[in-house]
Amino acid sequence: MDQPIDSLVERILDSYRQLGGINHLEGPNLPSQQSVARIVEDLQSLIFPGFRAEENLDLASMRYAIGEKVVAVSRALAVEVEKSLRYNCRVMEDCDRHQDCRGEAQEIVGDLLSMIPEIRRKVSLDVEAANRGDPAARSQEEVILSYPGVEAIMVHRIAHELWVRGVAMIPRMMSEHIHGKTGIDIHPGAQIGDSFFIDHGTGVVIGETTVIGANVKLYQGVTLGALSVQKELANKKRHPTLEDEVTIYAGATILGGGTVVGRGSVIGGNVWLVESVPPNSRIYHQPTQIQRGQK
Repeated sequence: MDQPIDSLVERILDSYRQLGGINHLEGPNLPSQQSVARIVEDLQSLIFPGFRAEENLDLASMRYAIGEKVVAVSRALAVEVEKSLRYNCRVMEDCDRHQDCRGEAQEIVGDLLSMIPEIRRKVSLDVEAANRGDPAARSQEEVILSYPGVEAIMVHRIAHELWVRGVAMIPRMMSEHIHGKTGIDIHPGAQIGDSFFIDHGTGVVIGETTVIGANVKLYQGVTLGALSVQKELANKKRHPTLEDEVTIYAGATILGGGTVVGRGSVIGGNVWLVESVPPNSRIYHQPTQIQRGQK
């Protein structure tokens, strides 16, 4: 090396002082990406035991196996949620939200785990919707094991419960973990009804303030986004609402917090939509020119 190690280290340390981005010289660490990823896997195995790992489950061992998993998830997630709460207090500086970060973290995790039966009910309906809505599906077991849309909505339903309880960072870490795995980007703030099906899935984007009703079906490449990315609109509804029984075909882009797609509507592939449509609408993209040629 052309420059002494001491000089190089000093330059790197100087960049830390100028640019920040250190976790953390003083105070508790931020939530761990690796730990959150493991917690996601464990929560998935609570929702569908035996599907995510080589677990030999039987009726005699089920209670012990599930109890052991619940304890492990509870301990690991409480640690990460406590880090999140302490981070919030540091950022807010005059935080008076709670006196006991550890106690509140344990309470939040207890609330989440108590929701597992309800999350299982919702995800089971999502699985049924996928099996019913895809002619290529052969069984619900195949859907659980191999459909990325089901895995993405399963993790979303977990992350959303933490989001509505005001937990910082961890819901986004969960959603980005599954985004990297499936190519489906669902913000944990999005409100999604029962029996939701994303077919194929790659490239789907669902923004933070999106509201989706029951029995909605999306195909690959659909964007439910915002018309504006101005920071001052962060606390406003920026993303569309899809009412019940809506189908959105591949590549469609629907934008804006005031945009409502009425119940039972079908939005065709590659449509660009920035205004509301009434119930039972059929909106299709019409190419301006089609050329056919011969070789």
